Amino acid sequence: MARLVSLEKTRNIGIMAHIDAGKTTTTERILFYTGVSHKIGEVHEGAATMDWMEQEQERGITITSAATTCFWGDHRVNIIDTPGHVDFTIEVERSLRVLDGAVAVFCSVGGVEPQSETVWRQADKYKVPRVAFINKMDRIGADFFRGVSMIKDRLKANPVPVQLPVGAEDQFKGVVDLVEMKAVIWDEESLGAKFHVEDIPADLVELAQEYREKMIEEISSHDDVLMEKYLGGEELTKDEIKAAIRKATIDIQICPVICGSSFKNKGVQNLLDAVVDYLPSPVDIPAVVGVDPDKGTEIERRAADDEPFAALAFKIMTDPFVGQLCFFRVYSGVLNSGSYVYNSTKEKRERIGRILKMHANKREEIKEVYAGDIAAAVGLKYTTTGDTLCPEDAPVILESIEFPEPVIAIAIEPKTKSDQEKLGISLQKLASEDPSFRVKTDEETGQTIISGMGELHLEIIVDRLMREFKVDANVGKPQVAYRETVTKKVKVEGKFVRQSGGRGQYGHVWIEMEPQEPGKGYEFVDAIKGGVVPREYIPAVDKGIQEAMDTGVLAGFPCVDFKVALVDGSYHEVDSSEMAFKIAGSMAFKEAAAKASPVLLEPIMAVEVVVPEEYMGDVIGDLNSRRGRIMGMEGRAGAQVVSSMVPLAQMFGYATDLRSATQGRATYTMTFDHYEQVPKSVAEEIIAKVKG
Repeated sequence: MARLVSLEKTRNIGIMAHIDAGKTTTTERILFYTGVSHKIGEVHEGAATMDWMEQEQERGITITSAATTCFWGDHRVNIIDTPGHVDFTIEVERSLRVLDGAVAVFCSVGGVEPQSETVWRQADKYKVPRVAFINKMDRIGADFFRGVSMIKDRLKANPVPVQLPVGAEDQFKGVVDLVEMKAVIWDEESLGAKFHVEDIPADLVELAQEYREKMIEEISSHDDVLMEKYLGGEELTKDEIKAAIRKATIDIQICPVICGSSFKNKGVQNLLDAVVDYLPSPVDIPAVVGVDPDKGTEIERRAADDEPFAALAFKIMTDPFVGQLCFFRVYSGVLNSGSYVYNSTKEKRERIGRILKMHANKREEIKEVYAGDIAAAVGLKYTTTGDTLCPEDAPVILESIEFPEPVIAIAIEPKTKSDQEKLGISLQKLASEDPSFRVKTDEETGQTIISGMGELHLEIIVDRLMREFKVDANVGKPQVAYRETVTKKVKVEGKFVRQSGGRGQYGHVWIEMEPQEPGKGYEFVDAIKGGVVPREYIPAVDKGIQEAMDTGVLAGFPCVDFKVALVDGSYHEVDSSEMAFKIAGSMAFKEAAAKASPVLLEPIMAVEVVVPEEYMGDVIGDLNSRRGRIMGMEGRAGAQVVSSMVPLAQMFGYATDLRSATQGRATYTMTFDHYEQVPKSVAEEIIAKVKG
């Protein structure tokens, strides 16, 4: 079966935005106009096609990035819907990794909000070209031009309006297309599906001329040929203008801005045109670079069907009907269902059972998938997020996806004994879907501990246990993921000797332990001279230290950011064994950690609160009382934005407190920033509580 749509006519795009800027509604309308869904799903009714997990429909926020395929004209558009809530940043990173371009949706009233900045920075990191869509133009207080200037000031981007709104708030009825220099007015009766093109309203002609000049000037500055024509006073053709906007967008020199109101069905067709006209196809972006696992050299994989197959798994999902689905992006080559692939990250062979094309929650089975496509595979046993799939005879490892460490943990137990086994299996399934969610068993208490990126993240996990896996669970109070570290250099001895007739045990080491700078982690250095500790026992010492560092000496929290050098020791011809040296290593670690002035570290969160002027004092006072440090304040659209650093331990239940202190008018976002030493008095309390 030949390829239906050429590579040049394929678009892989993400829709990214702040919570409630109208991202899911926009995706919905796209699916409606491209003929995929026959009834428009409203998020307000909890029935949007993209928001297909029940919790999302209840909460009205998008959690899982569902991948959907639709057609616009002769182009195929694969859309990955990304969550905007800060606890799900990992989902956003993961989607950006496999996209070629993105639509950034902004609210015309709120403009650029804190989460938009986070997502925008992530898109910069992966060099994703963007088109900005200023949504909700029908809302009271809508202001297109303020939105554009905020994109420039707050995101340090280069926004170039290619449309202007006709009217605003409840008078918003269309847009002026600055390339065609015509007005597009929507027809109210047909839900905005019909529109007509007319001359620009007289009161907007001058403004349109001015913005068209600005647009042409900006795009010409990135194209020498156009610059000559423009300076020579020649008229540029529409095709030349579009080609220049496209080139500058793909090179991330500009970000075209359009506007509309998805909820009122205005401007969605223009948005689709902009996606096709200005965002890159897989051919327009640089070839993906990977590493040859055997030689360690760099290799490129171009987006072409005749190249060796290479794909990146970016999402694992448990589906009620087909079991585990693995979403993957094909960078090069072709894959047939029923064939074998090699997972180069895990070094395992996998069989592709079936390949599915997804439509939010409907699916279509396909026989093969080509370069530039996004699809889901059934039947993969070992593959997890971030793994590379390729043929065995042409192996490559694509750059994988980095995942942050979880910062909050809760104990969880099933309400009934019979659910015990089900709980374990369900949690493992959820952990394989979401790498920023971890499950472990506390050795001392036997409790199951789950950890994640924030309260909402864990709430939704517990919720999914109930709904999808029918496991009823009790959860404990959230616990902060404290760490321990050392603050001075020490040298200690670890000796494990048992000799009483028969074969004994003998392990003897001297180690030097010293602090490393924050975030450096653990480092083991073999500084043994003259074979005083035989080669084969050295890894055992390292292993003993690593096992012991999981439970620190102060309060049993993992010990981080230190370096250990194995400097001396001795062994016994008969009695020494790996086990003995492992025990000696862990004994040495415990003694060294106790002597090296250990301290407690806690996660510090970057908290940003958007609050009306009159509640400003209360909010700052409250943050200070939570051991917060105020980092800065700025005015934004009639409200103040307070940036601060606050220990996570003080932030539990903050959402409720903030709501009651400001009558629900303030919003906040919170992301993990760094670990820092706990003040002495607080540390003593924590240690007493743990040991209590």
